[in-house]
Amino acid sequence: MKNRKKVEVCHTPSLYHQYEKENQIVVAIDVLRATSAMCAAFEHGVEKIIPVSTLEEAKEYKEKGYIVAAERKGQIVEGFTLGNSPFGFMSGEYKGKTIVITTTNGTRAINMAKNADTVVIGSFLNLDALSEWLIKQHKDVLLLASGWKDRFCLEDTICAGAFVDSLIKSAKFTCDEDSSIAAKYLYLSAKDNYMAFLKASSHRRRLKALNLNEDIKYCLTPNQTDVIPILKGDALVLDNGE
Repeated sequence: MKNRKKVEVCHTPSLYHQYEKENQIVVAIDVLRATSAMCAAFEHGVEKIIPVSTLEEAKEYKEKGYIVAAERKGQIVEGFTLGNSPFGFMSGEYKGKTIVITTTNGTRAINMAKNADTVVIGSFLNLDALSEWLIKQHKDVLLLASGWKDRFCLEDTICAGAFVDSLIKSAKFTCDEDSSIAAKYLYLSAKDNYMAFLKASSHRRRLKALNLNEDIKYCLTPNQTDVIPILKGDALVLDNGE
């Protein structure tokens, strides 16, 4: 098929400058747990999410009266009541609200890409819905894995590979980079049992040590929502089809 678009994978934010280009859609992915939590928040009625990279920015927003979620090293930061657990946003009490959030990896990746043509939020939770949306946009796609402190992260790469596989199957996309091919084949190896495949992964072990196994199971369960969070200015909102 002529005029196929490119879909590529950037494994860590530290490599983003090598993939950055005009007129492409960047999909920010932080499976455990930032982008999963954002999808869950929108699914449960949150109206807007402002991702900030530093705790200093988060504290400034808190002083202004905003609802602020802050996570570092898998735990809620002292002085805040919310972290990045998806379950923290499911009570319904934040319906119609704006949430400010900062996390160890995910919010940094989002803000790093904010000058891209379009930035959207990806996770296993919205895998099929976002894949269909990306196919309809007919633009080059970069899947930006948040990693862990600028290092390779297995679950983010597997999720990116799931998007690569879906887009390639549409016959409207192609990929050239080994990073994308590797992500696709990691996904194909893992897709029958993410939990088992990721059993030894560093971040799963990190979260399991914090008794966050239910978070892990939720974040690794595909297609629980059809939300498409998209960055407009400094805030994420739901895509309205424009």
